[in-house]
Amino acid sequence: MPPLFQPPRWLRNGHLQTVWPTLFRRVELARPQRERLETPDNDFLNLDWYRAGHRRLAIISHGLEGHSRRPYVLGMVRMLQAQGWDVLAWNFRSCGGELNRSVGFYHSGATEDLDLVVGHGLGQGAYDRAALVGFSIGGNISLVYLGRKGDGLDSRVQGAVVFSVPCDLKGSAEQLARPENRIYMRRFVRDLRAKMIAKHQHFPDLINLHGIEQVCTFRQFDDRYTAPLHGFRDAEDYWKQCSSLFYLHRIRRPTLIVNAIDDPFLSAACYPQAEVRGNSHIQLETPAHGGHVGFVPAKLAQPGHYWSELRAANFLENLAAIGT
Repeated sequence: MPPLFQPPRWLRNGHLQTVWPTLFRRVELARPQRERLETPDNDFLNLDWYRAGHRRLAIISHGLEGHSRRPYVLGMVRMLQAQGWDVLAWNFRSCGGELNRSVGFYHSGATEDLDLVVGHGLGQGAYDRAALVGFSIGGNISLVYLGRKGDGLDSRVQGAVVFSVPCDLKGSAEQLARPENRIYMRRFVRDLRAKMIAKHQHFPDLINLHGIEQVCTFRQFDDRYTAPLHGFRDAEDYWKQCSSLFYLHRIRRPTLIVNAIDDPFLSAACYPQAEVRGNSHIQLETPAHGGHVGFVPAKLAQPGHYWSELRAANFLENLAAIGT
């Protein structure tokens, strides 16, 4: 197991840990093989494959308004490739620079798309085992998926490791609405509003843009767009049905959740100590520092691996060693 996370002295702040990788990290990798996976409802998902002929497949889910080429995804790809994994990093509907076909987009409980990706990856016939890796809402989707599948999960899926997970969607939305976090909220909502404006061009009768400029919180956006477009009553109903907090008790594969205490996006309920104590399959780690999808270490391992990548590789390697 890698040592406990220790940030540089000048990065012992959750906000700095959060923004530093976005501003300054660059990860150079060979271009992946891009595949378009058609969905049963006439939409599509863009997949990035990193194949080297290994018998193990890691499936990576990115964060809110992210995509498969973000530095935190590429850093994890590089780490897992070096550890003997093929990697499949997928883009949620409408992410990665290409608008999807359907009126809906993606949300924090969209496990049917992850199920399709897992089935497609394992259906190649090239892999004996697989693991899930998720960041932020990609971590939430991964946990909800494991919980919904329970004992019915494909036996080749050995386990999962997730980072910076908003297990409590309502609490996380309220946390991001706090004044000290308005810079993050402003950016997320700006991008989501732009997505709705683009979708309005294709679905003018289904996407109402009146007053969209007044939408400035997740509650407002989820009430107006996410919930009705995906079959939920309102934001509260969406958050309740899609928060991984309510699915942890059903997970039946070894799963590591790493949520930093100084993560500015997470509420107290996103550190589910009680739920984890009730399920021996889940391990929760709460380092004091790390921010949101940060974990920039004091000393970078070669070739510039972040601590989260080392931790994920170690956890997944242990699963393989015991043949779980």
